[in-house]
Amino acid sequence: MVAAPPVAQPAALSLPGKLRFVIRLSAMAALLLICVPGYYAWRLLRLRNPWPRWFLGGIALVAGVETAIAGERARGRAFYLANHVSWLDVPALAGATGTAFVAHDGLAALPLLKWLCEMNDTVFVARGDRASVAEQVEQVRTAIAETDALAVFPEGTTSDGSGLLPFKSSLLSALDPVPPGIAVQPVLLDYGDDAVEIAWVGEEHGLDNFKRVLARARPIRLTVRFLPPLSGAALNDRKTMAAAARAAMLEALHPA
Repeated sequence: MVAAPPVAQPAALSLPGKLRFVIRLSAMAALLLICVPGYYAWRLLRLRNPWPRWFLGGIALVAGVETAIAGERARGRAFYLANHVSWLDVPALAGATGTAFVAHDGLAALPLLKWLCEMNDTVFVARGDRASVAEQVEQVRTAIAETDALAVFPEGTTSDGSGLLPFKSSLLSALDPVPPGIAVQPVLLDYGDDAVEIAWVGEEHGLDNFKRVLARARPIRLTVRFLPPLSGAALNDRKTMAAAARAAMLEALHPA
């Protein structure tokens, strides 16, 4: 009987790294305590609620993300198709745009994370539940109509940031056909040389990646590149949208 190979253990954090982790985690907790009362006050008054965007943008800032914007956001309501490299993608993109997200329902199994996601109007979908596809599509279409922006990661999981994984066109079912007045816009989250250090790939546990990122000394440079919204034949169906968005993002990631 062949023994299973040992699972690689995460590298131990240095003392300065541990201090940075504790300081940043404490700052995130303080940010949550500040934003939650504001969120519920605005909700009670039925005002347009800016607190989720402020909170998530603050999380990215505390984590050391320095965000630059390139290109122009689509005017009006938009459905963003973004690449996925790290857990930082969500707070950074939400902070830059105020978008809500489509996420797999595994996140809903974690009470604290589910609560935070719901405050940002996250739409949970069960990828393996084919019986409820029509219902999930309707949920996403309703969310698009009720929010200014909704984002999905068509890769379905994280990559190392050096390229793109195949896009799962099934995640774009709610856009087939595209609802009236909705722009479908590819967004490239470009971490440059920092991608390889912050990407959550392989067998690394999510908590280990979280600790490692927060313990980092250098800032994380991210350029959110808004690419031209899809148009014409690219909007024919979910497969053409997935192919056109991926091609545009690859060209932006590796310009000739």
